Amino acid sequence: MYAFTSRLCIEHPIIQGPFGGGLSSVQLAAAVSNAGGLGSFGAHHLSPRQMREVIRDLQTATAKPFNINLWVSRYDPGAAEMTAAHREAGLRQFGALYERLGIEAPPMEPPDDFSFEEQVEVILDSRPAVFSFVFGIPDTEILRECTRRGIVTVGTATTQEEAAALDEAGVDMIIATGSEAGGHRPSFLRPAEQSLTGTLALVPQVRNITRKPVVAAGGIAEIRGIRAAFQLGADAVQIGTAFLACEESNCPPPHREALFTPSAARTQLSRRFTGRLARFMSTPLLDELENSPSPALPFPLQASFNHPVKTEGVRLGDGSLLPLYAGQAAPLIRHRKASELMSELITALR
Repeated sequence: MYAFTSRLCIEHPIIQGPFGGGLSSVQLAAAVSNAGGLGSFGAHHLSPRQMREVIRDLQTATAKPFNINLWVSRYDPGAAEMTAAHREAGLRQFGALYERLGIEAPPMEPPDDFSFEEQVEVILDSRPAVFSFVFGIPDTEILRECTRRGIVTVGTATTQEEAAALDEAGVDMIIATGSEAGGHRPSFLRPAEQSLTGTLALVPQVRNITRKPVVAAGGIAEIRGIRAAFQLGADAVQIGTAFLACEESNCPPPHREALFTPSAARTQLSRRFTGRLARFMSTPLLDELENSPSPALPFPLQASFNHPVKTEGVRLGDGSLLPLYAGQAAPLIRHRKASELMSELITALR
């Protein structure tokens, strides 16, 4: 634990999981960092200009270290642009839903016009304390340049094989994320459906193949999970869903409230909301999409077709229309403020 906290210049071996898709917030990341942990901001969907603004806001909100997270692979094969065939396939899944809600289908245009490499330039220029990444490994030169600029690099593995690849590439730390975790399964060597190792099995496997700090993630929401992770050989933990439920996050209120209901105990893995495998609370909407005879489109095209539905859900305050990201530890969540969650965890760690 000391090697981890001293390397990052933080007080406690707790990382707030980065949330993509607009669920991260400066307020939450700053609250965790100011409490002595490592706050994170998921920026994969942001343009370079937007990233610079967020990093400036974080630097204003906290003088402590924080983490910026990006996705190395931003498009699945064949998904860089929407074709007529893609649109037809998307409408077969969502057309009836659009008609029911009275909303329009997404336009036939690229989701964005910036690259991972352009986003990395912002990281290198702004020099956050930590740069974490999922869905792959950046080029060696990027990792070397981060080292030269004093930026700690943190890669994410869903299997021992991926951890070994990250270790060989020279990342500074490795997150071992078990299949219990909420959100996307960031596998990059094999299909995500073939990379569903649980945290209990994955952490010691990763520990066995590297001397670098290992961070346990997935199924951890309170002190018992943290203690178990340390027993398995982890140097720190990353907690996602429990922080997502805090009022400081950018989680829509209906989503946040759903995490405190008995329904949070039932989650499932699906590609239907974004095109990449992710863990959500089970809902009638997800069941409807899963029952579609048309397969999910590759990422981010599937997400483009779901976006109007999600936007309408936020506008109406209707959680039944939202992708309710949640990990399997959601029933253990008790705190609605990040400061209270951090205080309990820190007290229990002493």
